[in-house]
Amino acid sequence: MTTIEKGSTNVYRDLESPEAGTMYVKARLAARISEIIDDRHLTHPQVADILGMPQLILCGMLRGNFREISETTIISCINRLDSNAGEN
Repeated sequence: MTTIEKGSTNVYRDLESPEAGTMYVKARLAARISEIIDDRHLTHPQVADILGMPQLILCGMLRGNFREISETTIISCINRLDSNAGEN
């Protein structure tokens, strides 16, 4: 029989990742970018253009492949999207 344990709100901590705190913050920031994209009805090519980022990197980040992307870079992406809000 399989035992089910209740986890915390940080899956990275539950998996005992040494970078649990950082990865959780990056996940929340990437989720915010996804919310902005949805709220503004933007396409990934539009967002990649706004951010000056290859679409492949953007899509990877939104899927959780952000280990190599700094928190500062992700925050900068949010700031660029926010400052561009009136243009789209």
